[in-house]
Amino acid sequence: MGRAVMVGRGPTEAGLFFLSTLIILLAARSSRAQKGDGCGPSVLGPSSGTLSSLGYPGTYPNHTVCEWEISVPQGRRLHFRFADLDIEDNNCQVNYLRIYDGVGPQRTQIVKFCGLGLKVPELIQSAGNRVTIQFMSGTHRSGRGFSLSYSTTEHTDLITCLDKGIHFTEAEFTRYCPAGCLTSVGEISGTVPHGYRDSSPVCLAAIHAGVVSNSVGGQISVVSSKGIPHYDGSLANNVSSTVGPLSNSLFTFKTSGCYGTLGLESGVVRDSQLSASSVWEWSDVIGQPSEWGPSGARLKRVGLPWASAHSDQQQWLQVDLKKEKRITGITTTGSSLPEYQFYVSAYRVLYSNDGQNWSVYREADATQNKSFQGNTNYLQEVRNNFIPPIEARYVRMSPTQWHQRIALKFELFGCQFHQARPRINHPPRPPTPPVATDPPSLNGFTTHTPDIRNTTMPPRTSNDVALAAVLVPVLVMVLTALILTMVCAWHWRNRMKSSEGAYDLPHWDRTDWWKSMKQFLPSKIAEGEESVRYSSSEVGRLRGRGNAPRLQAKPAEYAQPLVSGVVTSLGQRSTFKPEEGSDHCYTDPDLYGAPMATDIYHAYSEPLPASGAEYATPIVIDIASHLSGISSLSQPPTVSSFMGRSAASLLARTDSGQSGRSMYDTPKSTGQATPTEDLAYQVPQSSSQKPAGQS
Repeated sequence: MGRAVMVGRGPTEAGLFFLSTLIILLAARSSRAQKGDGCGPSVLGPSSGTLSSLGYPGTYPNHTVCEWEISVPQGRRLHFRFADLDIEDNNCQVNYLRIYDGVGPQRTQIVKFCGLGLKVPELIQSAGNRVTIQFMSGTHRSGRGFSLSYSTTEHTDLITCLDKGIHFTEAEFTRYCPAGCLTSVGEISGTVPHGYRDSSPVCLAAIHAGVVSNSVGGQISVVSSKGIPHYDGSLANNVSSTVGPLSNSLFTFKTSGCYGTLGLESGVVRDSQLSASSVWEWSDVIGQPSEWGPSGARLKRVGLPWASAHSDQQQWLQVDLKKEKRITGITTTGSSLPEYQFYVSAYRVLYSNDGQNWSVYREADATQNKSFQGNTNYLQEVRNNFIPPIEARYVRMSPTQWHQRIALKFELFGCQFHQARPRINHPPRPPTPPVATDPPSLNGFTTHTPDIRNTTMPPRTSNDVALAAVLVPVLVMVLTALILTMVCAWHWRNRMKSSEGAYDLPHWDRTDWWKSMKQFLPSKIAEGEESVRYSSSEVGRLRGRGNAPRLQAKPAEYAQPLVSGVVTSLGQRSTFKPEEGSDHCYTDPDLYGAPMATDIYHAYSEPLPASGAEYATPIVIDIASHLSGISSLSQPPTVSSFMGRSAASLLARTDSGQSGRSMYDTPKSTGQATPTEDLAYQVPQSSSQKPAGQS
C-alpha cells in the first residue's frame, strides 16, 4: 500500500491541484452522488454498488478528478472491497484514491492509496452511514486506476465483480454480489441449464442466469462440479455469454425453482387466451391469404409469428393466464423465418389483474420504467428475468424498437402464485379479532374450527404419504421374499427328484472308488448299466453234457461274490463267479430276489473300474482241462464238486458263437490261507494263452 507524501510541486501541478479542488467544491453543492470528469461506470445502489475509474481497465486519463458520495440508511455502516488498484506513484500528491468518513467539509479521511499493483485483501469499514470516495489523476504514463465494490456491513461475504469461479475452492458456497457488475469487464461462457465455465466472473454469470439484478445485487448460492467439453453462448439480461472450450470445473446457481414454462409453447395456453392490438394480413401474388395472428406467437412453434399491422409504439401482444401467477422471466425471438427477418429489439412489459388497470414493470427501488433488451436477429432467443417477479393474471408486451416490422414469439416462465406467497398471511375469513376480544361470544370462537381443521389437513396428508412411503417398500420386500422362497423350493425339489435311486450319492458315482464299491453291492443298484449275459441256448448246451455240472434251469440275477468283505483281496481286474448252492442254483434267492424268467439273459458280472477293462467277458471253459491248473489251490466245496464231474465233455462258447479257447485262471491268493469265501476269480485270460495241461 502506497501512501502519498506531500512534496514540492511546480506551478503547473499546483495550479492543477487547486483547479481540481475548486471543481470538486463547486460540484459538492449539487445533489448528485457522482461528480467530476474522471468517473468511470458506476452503480450506486441503496445497499451495495460498484464504482471504477474512467477507462478501466485501460489507463485512466490525465488531469481528471471524480468524487462519489454514498449513503445508506441511518444506523448502518459501509465496507469496501477492492477488485483492482493500480495508480502510478511518481507523484502521489496528485495521483491518489482517498476514502472519507462523511461528506462535505466535515468529512475525515479513512485511508489514502497510491501505487502500482496494490493488493488490499481486507475490507475497509466506515464509521458511519455516509462515505466519500475521491480519485484524482495528474500527469502519468501507466496505471489502470481502480475498481471496487461496497455493501452494508451485514453482508460480510461481499465479493467483487471480478471474482471468478476458479477463485473459490469450496464445492458449495454462498456469497454476496454487489450491484453494478454488468458494467464490469469480464467474459462468461455457459448457460443456465448446463452451467458456467470456471473462468467466468461469478457475479456477472449470476446476472446472466437471472439470479440477481444488476441494479440491486444480492445473495447467491453456488455449486461447483466437474467441467464439460463445450459451453454454449446466449444473450440474457443484457449479458452475452460466449462459446467456451473444456474446463476442469463449472459452477451453477441454486434457485427457488420457480422457472417453469407457463404453457405457451406446450399449448396449455389456448389461442383464445392470446390477443393483440392488430394483426398483419396480406395476400400473395396468387391470392393466397396470410395472417400473422397472435396464436402464432408461441416460442419454438413452427409457422408464422405474430406481427402487427402497424409499426408504432402503440402495438401490444397480450396473454391471459386465467388466474394470478408468479412470473419470473420471459424469452423472445423474432419471426424465425429467413425470408422475413423481422424482430423486436426493445420492449416494455405491463401487467394487470383485471385486464383494465395496467402497470409498467420497474426494477426494485427504480424510478423509471424498465426497458428490456430484445433480439439482435430474427432467430436467436433472448431471455430476460423479472427481479422482483411479477404477480398478475394478464401480461402485455409493448415493443419500443424493432427491425423492419414488429414480429415476435415468446414464452413466459414462473410458477403458481400460491407456491411463492401462501394465502395464510391474508386476513382470515371471517375476521377473528372481535372473537378474541369478546369472551361472551362463544359462537364466534367456534368459527375457528374450520380454519383449524384446514390447517391440520396438510400434516394428515403428509402422514398418509409417509405411511405409504413405508408400507410400499415393505410389501415389495415381502413379495420378493415369497417369490425367492418358491423358486428355491422348486429348485430343491427338482434336485431331489434327480437324485432318487442313487442312494443319496449322486456325485459318488463319478469316482473310481464308487465304481469299485459297486462290485460288492446287489446287482439292482447297477441297473441300466451294460453287462455280459449268458443266453438260454448256451445254458441248454451245458445241460447236454453228462459230466458237466448241472446248471440251474431258471436264471438268477448277479451271484454273490466269493469274498468275506475284504476289499483289498480283490485284484484290479477281478470278476465274480456265481456260487452254487445245494440245489445247483445260484445263491440264495431270498437274498437276491426272485429268479428271472428263463428266456431272459442274466448278468454275470459287475462293471470294472474305469482304470481297467470295463467288463470281464464270460466264456465257456473246459473244466476238465482246468483241473491241473487249480488242483494245488484250496477251492470252495462247491467248486470242487463241480470240477469232479466229467469235465472233458464240457464245451464252452461265447454268446457270439465263437469257440471258447480261453478259460478262467486260478483263484487269486492273498499269500496266506484264507477261508473259502475269501477267494475270488480273476478275469479270464486272453485268447492267446492255452489252458493248463494242454500242449
